Amino acid sequence: MATKEVTAHPLYEGTFSVGLDKKFNRIDRDDPPAKGALKISLNPFLIQSGDKNILFDVGIGDFGEDTSTDHIKSNLEAFGLTEYDITDIFASHLHYDHIGGLAGQSSGYWELTFPDANVWVSQKGWEKVKDMDEYYDEEKTEFIHFIDAKANLQFVNEEDHPYPEIQIKKIGGHTEFSQALFFNDGSQKYLMAGDVLATRGEVNRKFAAKYDFDADQSMEVRKELTQQAYEEQYTIMGYHDSHHPLFNLTDFDEQQGYKIEAI
Repeated sequence: MATKEVTAHPLYEGTFSVGLDKKFNRIDRDDPPAKGALKISLNPFLIQSGDKNILFDVGIGDFGEDTSTDHIKSNLEAFGLTEYDITDIFASHLHYDHIGGLAGQSSGYWELTFPDANVWVSQKGWEKVKDMDEYYDEEKTEFIHFIDAKANLQFVNEEDHPYPEIQIKKIGGHTEFSQALFFNDGSQKYLMAGDVLATRGEVNRKFAAKYDFDADQSMEVRKELTQQAYEEQYTIMGYHDSHHPLFNLTDFDEQQGYKIEAI
């Protein structure tokens, strides 16, 4: 029997202007953000591999302007899938624009978006979030406790291998327990590192981000991951890239840095 080809796709949810109030205000992907705000696009990733339909992060769910879990469901329909077909979800970290899609309230009460999926999260990261007095605000705190009670949570350690083709590694930086997610089935190779390496524009930049838990750690890990992606030929998944969230590093020059080829 022929082996099913692995395919990976970004599930673009939109582009947003995000200011100090941390509200996600929708803008066109070609528009600039508001003054003093960040421009952030959201791209959960679908990997179809054999009998698994895997998501790397799940978007913002109900927590942005004109957003809901219907967006990711609609995106899955384009690939002939429903929310019930998702087998596994891996979270790079636990900010709400990466895990908000786990549950929604379109029916008037909380419901799991992917009721049959295993949800793989950092154990220490989840314990920290769950024990917070408030996860951003009252509604998001309610969301976290609902996920804790109802989702099929699977906890991973600082370096874990839940499936032969999946490796998870704690990298810190953006959050204390941020993780890099690796897919490698011997043929297709993907790397997703959440906000530590989130866009093509970050590949050849050295910068300290005010929004990071440990900006120096992020800088160091970003350098290590780009080098690994180049040397081991991983396709990078840029969760916040507005136009080409899947890209490869095809060459390196000491003066100009990495050559980036969008997919």
